[in-house]
Amino acid sequence: MNIPNCSKKILIKLLKGNEQFINGKYEAKNITIETLKALAHHQEPHACVLSCSDSRVVPELIFEAGIGELFVVRVAGITMGANIMESIEYAVKKLNVPLLILLGHDNCGVMEYAQEHYPEIKETFETILKCVYPAIDCDNGALTNENQLAKQHTLWVEEYILKHSKIIKKAVENKELYIAKCHLSHETGQVHLLDSNLDYVEIKDI
Repeated sequence: MNIPNCSKKILIKLLKGNEQFINGKYEAKNITIETLKALAHHQEPHACVLSCSDSRVVPELIFEAGIGELFVVRVAGITMGANIMESIEYAVKKLNVPLLILLGHDNCGVMEYAQEHYPEIKETFETILKCVYPAIDCDNGALTNENQLAKQHTLWVEEYILKHSKIIKKAVENKELYIAKCHLSHETGQVHLLDSNLDYVEIKDI
């Protein structure tokens, strides 16, 4: 994988932090009031994480990160909208984060709802459905497993971001930013890095 060194170092750190979380060896240090006070007037996050709002998906915990380390944007199903895009752009342009993690997860209610109603556009959660349906369209509606759909949707989100954000596309082209497509397993707690074929990538192969 062609990852800029500044991005690779942080990605490996976070994935190793995830291993610590899985093994019950949580050792995050920047979780005290002293850390918060030190960052009272500025922030220098290492990465931006676009995460689902699901209560089981807590990036700071699963990556063993403390206060000030992650700029987290949370929205149901990591679905895109103008405010979500601009939040990510702020992290890239103003905070100069070298890594953007798109974090999907197992058993996502948004994916289940989308599969249940595809291809209809319902009045309830209309915007969410319109954002997830393109991922189903990619496979001609054949995706039957919501976890596979979540992974496909993560790939689609990357495509959408690069297509609609000049700021992020430029940062990626200039090797100032890397977009890591990730998926969280609720059964194991492991965050898997995805390639363009939805296959898992091991840390040693980064």
